Amino acid sequence: MKAVTWQGVHDMQVSEVPDPRIEEPTDVIVKITSTGLCGSDLHLYETLAPFMEAGDVVGHEPMGIVEEVGTGITSLQVGDRVVVPFNVCCGTCWMCQRDLYSQCETTQNHEHGTGASFFGYSKLYGQVPGGQAEYLRVPFADFMAMKVPHEHADDRFLFLSDVLPTAWQALEYAAVPDGGTLLVLGAGPIGDMAARMGVRAGHRVISVDRVPERLGRVAAFGAEPLDLDEAEKVGGVGDVVRETTDGRGPDAVIDAVGMEAHGSPGASVVQKLAGMLPDAISEPMMKTAGLDRLAALHTAIDAVRRGGTISISGVYGGQADPLPMMQLFDKQVQLRMGQANVRAWTDELLPLLIDDDPFGVDAFATHHLSLDEAPDAYEHFQKKEEGMVKVVFRP
Repeated sequence: MKAVTWQGVHDMQVSEVPDPRIEEPTDVIVKITSTGLCGSDLHLYETLAPFMEAGDVVGHEPMGIVEEVGTGITSLQVGDRVVVPFNVCCGTCWMCQRDLYSQCETTQNHEHGTGASFFGYSKLYGQVPGGQAEYLRVPFADFMAMKVPHEHADDRFLFLSDVLPTAWQALEYAAVPDGGTLLVLGAGPIGDMAARMGVRAGHRVISVDRVPERLGRVAAFGAEPLDLDEAEKVGGVGDVVRETTDGRGPDAVIDAVGMEAHGSPGASVVQKLAGMLPDAISEPMMKTAGLDRLAALHTAIDAVRRGGTISISGVYGGQADPLPMMQLFDKQVQLRMGQANVRAWTDELLPLLIDDDPFGVDAFATHHLSLDEAPDAYEHFQKKEEGMVKVVFRP
């Protein structure tokens, strides 16, 4: 089959790889009809290169049609239309019973000290072949694969794999009070969707980004756009937002940027240098002495009001990051974060999508491309070119 594979830093290629096959009775094989390109995939493109191997199949936002079922499958049959969450989780362990699916004990990666495996996401998270491919093996499929109606185009349901539950969890963790103000840092796919959800929940939402097209998208859904470059000219995001919130700052901040943050050149250089070193050297360096680009997180800490909440959905990977602990403690800031526990939220989200489109998912993707166009898409997406906000590949 065709699949998007990692071959090196900034080197994604479409390759011929072996078809997946049933390996356990609880597996199914899904013929992929749509699969997303996520901002987290850009970390593999560059930052997490030490944990990648040439030929790794990437992608963790797939949906499609069940092609084959294992002998132990009870709730799915060939022809079912399913969405697959990015967490690889059993659904029955101690963590899964508490809806902490991103911490599944069955698929935790003890060698690297990380939580549940993800599709298409490096040795750190299980090196499980991903979904930017023509076919995908889905383990624990009775629990993992979410059946969706055959009505509507794929985009109505595709984002249940990641974007919708990740944004929903970010908003839940933010705990914005009734009538409160939410600041969302980043208007990429997750920040954009979190802003839409915040507006729908009745909050005042201020959305920060540097890309005009992205700010235009959130403004169309009722968020107040704030250009980062313009804010930095007059003292920074914190000062600007405090002026509009009685001098206090927002009740909650969602950091939807993570380690791709603009404004951390030193950390960016360290990450790039580490990616050029042999894996035996760079892997422990990134895990124990890694530096992140913390501009977004520092902005969140500065901007949030005293006693407020910071919800982090953007991915961070370093272990030796200097944080302003005195400021966090003094301001009595609450921090909530973590990979989305996708299946904890999907049963709540799916009914909202069947007869309506409250979050604008039908028009959420800016680009629909073939798998063959993936290498160029990665490059344009990282550089924020071609108006790319959300890319969907259609194998």
